[in-house]
Amino acid sequence: MHLIVFACEAGMGSSLMGANQLKKMIKKAKLDIQVIHSPVQQIPEHADIVLVHTGMAKQAKAKIPSAAIVPFQMFFNDPAVKALVGRLQAGESIESAV
Repeated sequence: MHLIVFACEAGMGSSLMGANQLKKMIKKAKLDIQVIHSPVQQIPEHADIVLVHTGMAKQAKAKIPSAAIVPFQMFFNDPAVKALVGRLQAGESIESAV
């Protein structure tokens, strides 16, 4: 696991703030995983996990079918994000929800 992409439609405000929140959680969990933000249409091909709003999950999966797509409802403090960090910290595999 090397790269998590926090994606949104434009890749600016919402995904930037979500990625920053996730970076803090990853650091606190002492995980060595890079977190970036991106528009859905520009998700890097080498992404391992893509966090994306539920409404764009199918679009993200079409863009990068090899990544585990983790949909969320709220850009901030969504339980899916916290659960993802917990699963990563526990060494569990992350499966795509789409």
